[in-house]
Amino acid sequence: MLGLEWTQLVIVVLCAIFIGVSKTGLPTLGIFVVATMATIFPARDSIGIVLPMLIAADIIAVTYYRRSVDWKTLFRLVPWVLGGIFCGFILLYFVEASRPIEIILGVMVITLIGVQVSRERWGSKWLDALPQSKWFIATMGTLAGFTTMIGNAAGPIMAIFLIAIALPKKEFIGTGAWFFLSVNLIKVPMYIGLGLITVDTISFNAMLIPAILVGTYIGIKFLPLIPQKHFNVIILILATIGGIRLLIP
Repeated sequence: MLGLEWTQLVIVVLCAIFIGVSKTGLPTLGIFVVATMATIFPARDSIGIVLPMLIAADIIAVTYYRRSVDWKTLFRLVPWVLGGIFCGFILLYFVEASRPIEIILGVMVITLIGVQVSRERWGSKWLDALPQSKWFIATMGTLAGFTTMIGNAAGPIMAIFLIAIALPKKEFIGTGAWFFLSVNLIKVPMYIGLGLITVDTISFNAMLIPAILVGTYIGIKFLPLIPQKHFNVIILILATIGGIRLLIP
């Protein structure tokens, strides 16, 4: 399967399970998958291999959390996300080097986490007003669209945004599920046009569906066991690790 050794195949299967868990339980776990898959496959090719896996898990998450969605938030993000996706497509079309992009994303994630932690720990009028400001929504929406297009790496961005607007954990997962299913479907024809999704990669993805389903089941069972406060802390910790991982070559 795509020339993998058995040890690499085991890692890929584990990544498929983690994708399922990330979509139904711990969203920022997905950044680990993105980073790990980029070590198994060439970084540029890996994003095309991962995308159909994400969509399969998104469908399960949307089905299960279909009633736990903040549609108002999603519609406010739409124009900015589409703009970010377009910018990401242009970058992928003209630029093959991914390291500068990873550094920029890592810095952005760490900075946004710092803002969120400051808001929760000390608070201030401008920090409290930040999540509802048009500039914050525009910035986060654009970043989410851009990062998901160039590397399926919008998990930390959306996690920080959804925590900042104080969504309960079920609405957090449900809103994120609809967001990612929508943007990931939009990306499919673009990735095909860029040669990142092929018949071979789709065939490979199909073999991993059982592992993805196992992961979604684990995530669904795990989420109710986490108190809301602990959920927020876990998400921020995983997002921080993901941001640091993007900075480390």
